[in-house]
Amino acid sequence: MNPTPFGTNTNTETNTDTDSRTKTRTHTPSAAVPDALRDFETPVAVLDVARVRANARRVVAYCAGHGLRWRPHVKTHKSLRVARIQLEAGAAGLTVATPREAEIMAEVTSDLLLAYPPVGEARLRRLMALPAAVSLTVALDSERALDDLAASAEAAGRRVGVFVEVDLGMHRVGVQGPDEAVALARRVRAADSLDFRGILFYPGHIRLPVEEQDADLAAAASRLDAVREALERADLEPPVVSGGSTPTIWRSHDFPGITEVRSGTCIFNDRDMVSLGVCKEDACAYTILATVVSTAVPGQAVIDAGSKALAKEELRSAGAGYGALLGHPELHVAALSEEHGIIRLAGSDWKPRVGDRVRVVPNHVCVSVNLQDRILAFENGAAEAWPVEARGRF
Repeated sequence: MNPTPFGTNTNTETNTDTDSRTKTRTHTPSAAVPDALRDFETPVAVLDVARVRANARRVVAYCAGHGLRWRPHVKTHKSLRVARIQLEAGAAGLTVATPREAEIMAEVTSDLLLAYPPVGEARLRRLMALPAAVSLTVALDSERALDDLAASAEAAGRRVGVFVEVDLGMHRVGVQGPDEAVALARRVRAADSLDFRGILFYPGHIRLPVEEQDADLAAAASRLDAVREALERADLEPPVVSGGSTPTIWRSHDFPGITEVRSGTCIFNDRDMVSLGVCKEDACAYTILATVVSTAVPGQAVIDAGSKALAKEELRSAGAGYGALLGHPELHVAALSEEHGIIRLAGSDWKPRVGDRVRVVPNHVCVSVNLQDRILAFENGAAEAWPVEARGRF
């Protein structure tokens, strides 16, 4: 497939030179850089807050229209300020992957889901130390994880909810079929300190363009139906069916019985989501602002955003490189080292100069955000640094 092109910037402006002759020049990608951002040292992650708010409203409206809750995964942003935007828009609780994320996000919500097996004494100890007001649910797929969780919860004097995670085709984690789901759910019910709150799935294996997802969605839905029916026959009807992903977000209602969606990338979006047709370029709220630092090698420009800013993750849909340039859809960051990003100029009329600034939409926004201590949040003509509080493990 051909990736959806990023919007071009074809504005022109008239300049008068010293001989009073008028000439017209085409804006370079630096024209996409708001004035409020021009004085900051690069590379720096930039957040268009108005786009973040619009993305949150769009997801909440979709979920409301289909009778679903949105419990977004914070791994995308790891930021209290962004989490507040999601909750204010109508998100019902948050999803986390680490104890650190849970500890930070407990400041803004009392409804937390750890969508990761709670294996290990250190992890369990931190989870049990969360504020008593937090309603904690965890996803797991093994008796060992369940038994250790039950013992830790009982020792801490708190009740913990459990989602039995089901594998619908990604083959990463999750019980493998209806019988295993029923057996594990029964074991949850038998634990004095645990509550069976439902089942959880992640359709991360469905990475086709939106209009080509029918067959994969139908296959996953069939597996989900089989698990739900088995649980109902065993008098274990799941109160919650938690699922969804950003590539499938607008098809979430096609999963039978689903009650909540955990999509996280949709708050920022990225090059991968544009390529899949999940969003347009104007819904990408996160970019890396970079400076051209060299044009010495013919046929290329080098920017100061390397793998430590963009992350060295290849495009998971169609396309090459590590990020797309706003304003020049024909160009992408073709190669990365730690501090250098190389843009091949073949096929483009862009004539970069040292000092020019560009904005790059990364292939995968979550891993780029995880490299940042702070994000430069831009709104209403002003910019301020927002900390990424939930980074790291401690």
